[in-house]
Amino acid sequence: MIDKLEFFIALARQQHFGRAAEECGVTQPTLSAGIRQLEEQLGVMLVQRGSRFLGLTPEGQRVLEWARRIVGDSRTMREEMRAARRGLAGHIRLAVIPTALAMVQKLTEPFQTRHPDVTFSVLSRTSLQVLSLLENLEIDAGITYLDNEPLGRVTSVPLYSERYHLITGVGTPLADRDSVTWSEVADLRLCLLTADMQNRRIINQHMAEAGVTPKPTLESNSMIVLFSHIRTGKWASIMPKNVAESFGFGEEIRMIPITAPEAEHLVGLVATHREPFTPLVSGLLHEARLLAASNAFDRNLLSNDGSAVLTS
Repeated sequence: MIDKLEFFIALARQQHFGRAAEECGVTQPTLSAGIRQLEEQLGVMLVQRGSRFLGLTPEGQRVLEWARRIVGDSRTMREEMRAARRGLAGHIRLAVIPTALAMVQKLTEPFQTRHPDVTFSVLSRTSLQVLSLLENLEIDAGITYLDNEPLGRVTSVPLYSERYHLITGVGTPLADRDSVTWSEVADLRLCLLTADMQNRRIINQHMAEAGVTPKPTLESNSMIVLFSHIRTGKWASIMPKNVAESFGFGEEIRMIPITAPEAEHLVGLVATHREPFTPLVSGLLHEARLLAASNAFDRNLLSNDGSAVLTS
């Protein structure tokens, strides 16, 4: 049953029998037969069939929710038994919004020092992709915004607040200012993240509140591309100060706070809400709480007893 549910989840994700079979490491006839057997066992049609995959039936959509829950619990059980035999070991898959990539090592390095048999893969993804990957069991946890758009049913640990600054070269317009407003930066030659990024939607939102619209002359989904253009002295950008500092800008680059309003948005670790968590995810959540409680992050995120606030 577990194998058949794995096939079904892969088919729902790939929406193509051949790609789903390849993902599962089986032949297409084996995958198709497994899903037909699942339909026979449950007594309902799960997949709308034609010459190609046409989608899930309403019953299939409901079974998909159960399949994710059952497969997730099965993986948790196997991982817990492995941890009981060998200690904490395995592989953690993380998806991270671009503006948080620079801080990931603050989480992975101490975790791996404590648990050297744990390895990581880190993907750069949009906030919407992070949630989708979590739902489809393709990642174990993500780092994304917590307070700007709906997260669904997740467990989250707040890590830090983004504070937005104008990043521009010395000698460029507004570079001599101690602070700037959202309406003022709208007139600059800007390079910004692409519109599918929540960071960009946040910037658009604050500019709209100021009565202006950003008109970037360059967009990218890569922070490195933005930084390379800022260094030319021809472009300016808007980004969190902690991100800009992570690239080690010298005296030729200025970081100027944006006010009216001075915007902050919360970033944290998210994992699919389930009890119990896998040992790896449980350990990662614990590491995130330690990180949130350290002096490197905003003390306002802490409860009265000094522990990190955990929300669901």
